Amino acid sequence: MATVAELLQPVEADLEALLSDLRSLIGAGHPILQAAAEHLFSAGGKRLRPGIVLLISRALAADGELSSRHRRLAEITEMIHTASLVHDDVVDEASTRRGVDTVHSRFNHRVAVLAGDFLFAQASWHLANLDDLEVVKLLSRVIMDLADGEVRQGLFRYDTGQSFETYLEKSYCKTASLIANSARAAGVLSGLPASQLDSLYRFGRQLGLAFQVVDDILDFTGSDQQLGKPAASDLASGYLTAPALYALEERPALAGLIEREFSQEGDLEQALELVRGSAAIQRSRTLAEGFANEAREALTWLPASESRSALLALPEFVLSRLY
Repeated sequence: MATVAELLQPVEADLEALLSDLRSLIGAGHPILQAAAEHLFSAGGKRLRPGIVLLISRALAADGELSSRHRRLAEITEMIHTASLVHDDVVDEASTRRGVDTVHSRFNHRVAVLAGDFLFAQASWHLANLDDLEVVKLLSRVIMDLADGEVRQGLFRYDTGQSFETYLEKSYCKTASLIANSARAAGVLSGLPASQLDSLYRFGRQLGLAFQVVDDILDFTGSDQQLGKPAASDLASGYLTAPALYALEERPALAGLIEREFSQEGDLEQALELVRGSAAIQRSRTLAEGFANEAREALTWLPASESRSALLALPEFVLSRLY
């Protein structure tokens, strides 16, 4: 199966340019923020989100070339994503991400919160300078959704009564909104009709949901290596994802363990056994596969190109992380 780097190959040079541009955009004359930003953008993330924006932009361009506004949109997408990670890590008290120290563990909490705020502010400023109200609306909505998702995740900790709907809304806010709205925004900058904008949005939304559900499954089935964090850390923190919610339907005993917040010896291990011993993982896989197929179908109208092929391979790639 292809790696992310192979899939993003058609925009490899664009992503290189994006990283050097980001470094200069963030050069705000605050040495500590500069250091935090450098640290973030060199942490070797997959650059999947800006990559998707660039692939869509190239797939839509008659000559396959990128406009400077499409490039800037991809940069803003990465800034927003990175800002959200900085804040996520503070809230989750994570000490590493992708094997690299998090900003707050390398500097301190105050710097991390400020660095995240600073990145959101930078993103908003560059967004406004695209001078396209529709795009501003789409991406400011994302910034709201990210905050909303983070708040919801905190409010529903250890809550076994939450609906599956709640979980999907939270997943949309935290993961899919940025991909969906930035994909749509790329179409807006290319002057597409409404029906095609809707399908770009749908592609991003379903891909993002598939991505999140796969992540949630790996929290139960992956090794610490593969995850870059301890396995079952979501469950231990009281975040109930698809596998846990499905397992609750089959194994009522799980509810008691979660509600007492795994306070007794062996609670967490027992909870893991209950989830792994039920049909929950398989049901979650089926859910992810459904989202991935819908994402694929949403883009079949794009004209043939290298970029289109890469976009159509992404849903399959997201699922391949399970095997």
